[in-house]
Amino acid sequence: MTQEEITEFAKLLVKNVRDAAINSADNQLYANNLNSPVAKRWRDYRENGNIDKFGESVIADTVDDTIFYFLLAIDEGLLNLSFTTPDGKNIPLTSDIIGELGGWYVGEWRSKYSAKRCSNDLDSL
Repeated sequence: MTQEEITEFAKLLVKNVRDAAINSADNQLYANNLNSPVAKRWRDYRENGNIDKFGESVIADTVDDTIFYFLLAIDEGLLNLSFTTPDGKNIPLTSDIIGELGGWYVGEWRSKYSAKRCSNDLDSL
């Protein structure tokens, strides 16, 4: 991989994952008219002075958003990545399952496979 290729990857990663997650968190935190489950939860914790719960929620929700935007970038073909299984098989992540990784993460993976807290906002929709 050349330095130019690494730089292109870095630009795509930062723009489509990091910046997208920060924009999402900023919207949840500062858009008072936003009524998403995350925004409502954060607003409730803040307004009730529950700073510990607020912090815990912001941390977990922002990590989830970051992972979601990473998977979305793969789903949208912006990051053309593959996974190598423990037995050495190389699986392209953008082939047959394009458009599914972000949804699987939010809908099932995080609550099923994480040992740490997560909010299942899909239950409230």
